[in-house]
Amino acid sequence: MRTPKLHISFSTLACPDWPWEEIAKRAARYGFDGVEVRMIQGQTDLLARPEFAEAATAETLSLFESLGLSVCGLASSVRFDYLERSERAEDLAVGKLYIDLANRLGANFIRVFGDVLPSEREPAARHEVLRNIAAGLDALADYSDRHSYEVDVLIETHGDFADSKLMLELLMHVQHPRVGVLWDTHHPWRFFGEPVAETYGRLKPWIRHTHWKDSVVEAPRELTEEEAAARAKARSTNRGHREASYVLFGTGEFPAAETLNLLLDGGYAGWFSLEWEKAWHPNLPGALQALPPFPGALRGLLPSV
Repeated sequence: MRTPKLHISFSTLACPDWPWEEIAKRAARYGFDGVEVRMIQGQTDLLARPEFAEAATAETLSLFESLGLSVCGLASSVRFDYLERSERAEDLAVGKLYIDLANRLGANFIRVFGDVLPSEREPAARHEVLRNIAAGLDALADYSDRHSYEVDVLIETHGDFADSKLMLELLMHVQHPRVGVLWDTHHPWRFFGEPVAETYGRLKPWIRHTHWKDSVVEAPRELTEEEAAARAKARSTNRGHREASYVLFGTGEFPAAETLNLLLDGGYAGWFSLEWEKAWHPNLPGALQALPPFPGALRGLLPSV
């Protein structure tokens, strides 16, 4: 039996202050195969980054290619839970630009959010927002398809949509085959108490990318000013952001081996991306401690043959 090849990446949330060259060189040095781009030097608006200007794309990619790396995907802040049509239209326009950028970079996907639904006490509004989100996903996927891009539109198990039952309800309204799910393997398990096998069984047909992290249960404590500011920044870019007591991968309570086996036994061939949220949790150890162990720790979970 041949050991499966794992395509391992990390989100640049882990290294929020690093420039592009350092991201690339350290990714290669630590044994990663690619990078999921969310933030560069504190900036989450990737469309404004000089590295990603159309004229700079070739040089930007040449560094990654010389190191045997890929840009596996772009993690945007696009979401479609706005009540106002004009706001959804603005995010749709941004999402299209992210798809253009992903295509230039050879990335497989852009990530978008759901992200937060009206209260269950407002069923009509809740259903309307759910349909609006599905329409936004379909519109982005159609844009990718019409341009003959190989770029998928992935909605993350994040915010209210970390509840996989709600995610499945949303997917029943989605029409386009280019829409899939980014399974943040931690979130449904930690925030909604879902066994990972239950989440996987529900979402398997749509899972095309995965996020990995680990956490423990700790007593609540008062945040420092720096932590409070980081939390506010996180919620300004992803409204459904939830807090957990994160620890280095493999040192917490997350059932990583079970999750990995579920994916591999089910034929998953996508990326395994460490999402170390240093940008949103300044109290966490830095990227120099969090990134190097991850490829080995994940591969160490493979069943022995």
